[in-house]
Amino acid sequence: MKFICIGKNYLAHAQEMGGLKPSDPMFFFKPDNANPVTQGVFPYPDFSTDIHHEVELAILIDRGGRNISQAEASSCYSKVTLGIDFTARDLQRRQIELGFPWEICKAFEDSAPVGSWVNVHTLGKGVQELAIELRINDETRQVGYTKDMIFPVDQLIAYVSRFVSIDPGDIILTGTPEGVGPVLPGDILEAYLEGDKVLEVVVTAQQGD
Repeated sequence: MKFICIGKNYLAHAQEMGGLKPSDPMFFFKPDNANPVTQGVFPYPDFSTDIHHEVELAILIDRGGRNISQAEASSCYSKVTLGIDFTARDLQRRQIELGFPWEICKAFEDSAPVGSWVNVHTLGKGVQELAIELRINDETRQVGYTKDMIFPVDQLIAYVSRFVSIDPGDIILTGTPEGVGPVLPGDILEAYLEGDKVLEVVVTAQQGD
C-alpha cells in the first residue's frame, strides 16, 4: 500500500503557495506508515516547528493496473473519504532552497491520517461534485469543492498509472484547496465530506516534550 499524493491541484492553493497552474499533474508518494498507527492522533514531530494542514479528498483503489485509460479509471475505486496531508513547511522551504527532493517534509511517519470510508454511490453525486471542509477547534479553516480540481480524479488515475502501477489498497490524496496553515499541539482537526464528519485528529505535543 502507498499514498499517491497530488500537488497543486486547486488553482487558488497553487496561487497561495506562490506557484503557477501546473500543465500536468504533480505527484509524490508517502509510505504506508504515513497513516498513523494510533488513529485520531497526530504526534507533532520533533524535527519541525511549522507543521501545516492540507485537507484532501482521498480515493481508495479497489482495482489497480498500469496504463489505465481515463475511461476505465472510474471502475478502479468505489470509496472515498477525507485525509490530511501534514507538511513540515520549514523543511519544505529548506529543500526548495537547496534544490533537494521533498520527501523529508511530506513522507514522514503519521503524516497522512485518513477518515472513515464512504461508498461513492451513497453520496448521490459524483466525485467531482463534492464539498469538503476542515475545522480546527470548531473554526472553519479550509473549504473546497472537487469541481474546482485542475485535474479530475479519473484523469489523475490515468496519468499516474502511465508511470507506476496503481495497486488495490493504494490511496490517492487528490490535492488541497486554499487555506492551508499551521497546527499546534492541542488542536482538534475535524474534516467534513458533504457536511458529514469523516475524520477527527488531535495534535499531541512534540515527542520528547
